[in-house]
Amino acid sequence: MQRQQYISQTIVTAAQMREIEARIFAAGMPVAALMEKVAGLITHKINQIIKNKHNQIGILVGPGHNGGDALVVARELFLQGHKITIYSPFEKLKELTSQHQQYVQSLGINISNSINTLQNSDYLIDGLFGLGLERNLTEPIASAINTINEWSKPTISIDIPSGLHTDTGEVLGTAIRATHTLCLGLWKLGLLQDRALEYIGTSELIDFDIPRADIEAILSDTKIHRITKHTALSALPLPRPAVTHKYKEGHLLLICGSQRYAGGAILTGLGARASGVGMLSIAVPEYLKPLLVAQLPEALIIGCPETQTGAIAQLKLPVNTRLDSFSTIAIGPGITTEAAPIVEQVLESTDPLVIDADGLNILATMGAVKTLQKRKAPTVLTPHTGEFKRLFPDIPDAQNNRIEAVQTAAKQSGAIILLKGARTVIANPQGNIWINPDSTPALARGGSGDVLTGLLAGLLAQGINKSTPIEQTVATAAWWHAQAGIIGAEERTELGVDAHTLTQYLPLVISTKHVLNT
Repeated sequence: MQRQQYISQTIVTAAQMREIEARIFAAGMPVAALMEKVAGLITHKINQIIKNKHNQIGILVGPGHNGGDALVVARELFLQGHKITIYSPFEKLKELTSQHQQYVQSLGINISNSINTLQNSDYLIDGLFGLGLERNLTEPIASAINTINEWSKPTISIDIPSGLHTDTGEVLGTAIRATHTLCLGLWKLGLLQDRALEYIGTSELIDFDIPRADIEAILSDTKIHRITKHTALSALPLPRPAVTHKYKEGHLLLICGSQRYAGGAILTGLGARASGVGMLSIAVPEYLKPLLVAQLPEALIIGCPETQTGAIAQLKLPVNTRLDSFSTIAIGPGITTEAAPIVEQVLESTDPLVIDADGLNILATMGAVKTLQKRKAPTVLTPHTGEFKRLFPDIPDAQNNRIEAVQTAAKQSGAIILLKGARTVIANPQGNIWINPDSTPALARGGSGDVLTGLLAGLLAQGINKSTPIEQTVATAAWWHAQAGIIGAEERTELGVDAHTLTQYLPLVISTKHVLNT
């Protein structure tokens, strides 16, 4: 794996980053030299962001090396012709930071302990607190940050917005609402947490050439990975062999839909179709069969006996067809909780299984952990936060500590868990984590989860035949689904991407151009 690809996937905690930096300094890299290098890269990026010359820029300086970085940036921007004002409210600074402050003062740059001196700034650079803040901010800093947020000026945070916990993304009393975050060296875990999103703005990684050996020495047992375009596309079932046939490219069975939720079956089927699965069978209530045939003519639509309210009453497969003849089964979208016997039947199969929506609600009533522990075949669950709580009621704080929660659930149940959210988190039973770093609020629409279920199950059906690790396939599906939403929102706004429209953008994500350029 190339270095750039490796760096883009790597996520660290505050403690791990400190250990990596300690190795760099122990090897002989002077702290001052590294600060100059990092600040130079930050300055270059800031110039790309602000574009126009001779801006009025306010610099927020903290007591540590984050403040030192900010002071070097202040110096360089000043020498480039920008008007600089510095807010430095701390009496005690680290030695190197203090030296840089002394020098910028000698250049005639105004330094003040009043936040109001920055009010007329065109841009703000946040260097108050970087790595490792763990306690709630106190006065006068808290009030200063609140004042900055009220101004709503473009604000660039160095490494992480001041006031955010580096690991959890928790707001420690208050925090800078940055428009840009320039993460230094390696991605910090807190920047990939849902609750940090409204504070980080656009985030970019500033790679300052940390030796890979130093990273690997500290992260040899790392279990948290960032999903990237490269890793997602590399897990696609491409290229196909020159000689193949439809059953070699996977046979997927979808069990979905009811008279009440007919659309769930259609959307799941369209998601599966976009995956490229070789053969697609869809079991629906008999009432829905004509509708599904019209929408998905290439699929084998299996009409099943119905309950009085239009749910599947019995799974009636074609003659000589057994459940274990499929590459993968997906169940849940639109089936209603009346279909509990069908879920129980499928759980007893030996097929890889994807469970979503009402399938999850039924599983919750059965006791998810004990039920899943009995399964020998792989199982993938795709809950949102509410469904997760019903499945795993004994696991606390899924809303605020999503990564730990999903990791615990996967270990307990033996299933692979995909917890939906702005930053979707995936965990396997071995404790490994994958985080999808990009998404869009456009996906907050009814039916988008059904599309994901079909897409994921279709990829899984193909991957099983090719021995692709299931976790890798799940990560690819999450990335693909999110990217389709992003492309759709760029063309149609966040209001214009309904679930059906989303399925039309799925093929664009993996166009030849994108695949060949990776």
